[in-house]
Amino acid sequence: MRIQKHGPTAFVVAVVLAAALTGCGGGGDDKTAATPSAKTSAPGGPDKASAAPSEEPSQVLAQMKGEEGIAVTLNEATRDAGGFVTVKGSLTNNGDSAFSATFWTGPEKEVQRSGPSVAGAVLVDAVGKKRYYVLRDTEGKCLCTMGLTLIKPGETRPLFAQFPAPPEGTTEMEFQLPTMPPAKITIAEG
Repeated sequence: MRIQKHGPTAFVVAVVLAAALTGCGGGGDDKTAATPSAKTSAPGGPDKASAAPSEEPSQVLAQMKGEEGIAVTLNEATRDAGGFVTVKGSLTNNGDSAFSATFWTGPEKEVQRSGPSVAGAVLVDAVGKKRYYVLRDTEGKCLCTMGLTLIKPGETRPLFAQFPAPPEGTTEMEFQLPTMPPAKITIAEG
């Protein structure tokens, strides 16, 4: 009978504890509590693939305008201590029909797994006469924005791509993306 006597008490204690822990979210109905942690996550963290800018970029390095109203704005090119350069920006569909970046994946067979993406982007060092291709993971997918399909007219999506870093002191580069005109950018130290 002892188990039956303490069984309901243990159940009530467990329910009370579960309710108390559920209420310890530190913000209740305040929806802004989650925003700072999303903005301050470390590079390479779980939200790295999305590369969604948390606020309007303050600087424009270059703009590229392509056919059918497609525009790419580059806002940041940073050399990181890990030996790579990260380029960030956005894609805006100013056209009249949906856009998919199928031609931006590039012709290389290895990156076709990336699907509609910016896998075909290249950084060109004209002085050093060298091209830097988008980095890839062990499965051959690009370290760049993927899933660029059915971008509606008027829609803007964030972009990013990571490249091997050029030699120290090399800061003037050209960013190239298939079907778009090239753009000159300056790499900042991270």
